Amino acid sequence: MTSDRTEGTEALNMDALLDAALMHVAFDGWTEATFAAAVADTGIDPTLARALCPRGAVDLALAYHRRGDQVMLERLATEDLTGLRFRDKIAAAVRFRLEAVEDKEAVRRGVTLFALPSHAADGAKAIWGTVDAIWTALGDTSEDINWYSKRATLSGVYSSTVLFWLGDETPGHQATWEFLDRRIDNVMQFEKLKADVQKNPLLKPLLAGPAWLAGQIRKPREAEDMPGRQGRR
Repeated sequence: MTSDRTEGTEALNMDALLDAALMHVAFDGWTEATFAAAVADTGIDPTLARALCPRGAVDLALAYHRRGDQVMLERLATEDLTGLRFRDKIAAAVRFRLEAVEDKEAVRRGVTLFALPSHAADGAKAIWGTVDAIWTALGDTSEDINWYSKRATLSGVYSSTVLFWLGDETPGHQATWEFLDRRIDNVMQFEKLKADVQKNPLLKPLLAGPAWLAGQIRKPREAEDMPGRQGRR
């Protein structure tokens, strides 16, 4: 009970810090100045705030990204996507993720932050988490090379769509949704080509190496998700 109460308090404090930070991000970016302002605005003890966010605004930026993922998942759980083609379900999920953003400038500043070499790995991991959440929510049960390739290709689609969306000023972001549709069509063509290769006994050996590599990449992630490891992240 005590542990649950502590986790609940930490989550509330993190939400408070993030909400306060968003008031400053447009001016100062995801920087130490923004983190310091958020701590001052909330009145949270600086030592406690640093324990929650050891890297300051970087951790807040990642929390902001995860918040968007959660909003997307909640919408996916309530929207009726029955009857849609699978590629349209993917498009809907990406659209829901972008529509979860209330402040485009916060995302723009995040893109700038995670473009830095020191934080590029964090940005890539955040995007991977988003596309993994999409495939999982849509019921993906693929394994090996398919598990990896689906997420890798959707990561490319999602990243390019975000960049296009940041500069899109068309009503309702219509140009972005058209761009997204074109990118997903390209991915579907790739998936069809890959399926044809897998069916061809002469070409199938070409995928043996990538399949092995995908298995090695997935194993560490599965180990992290095992019960008992969640609290040690």
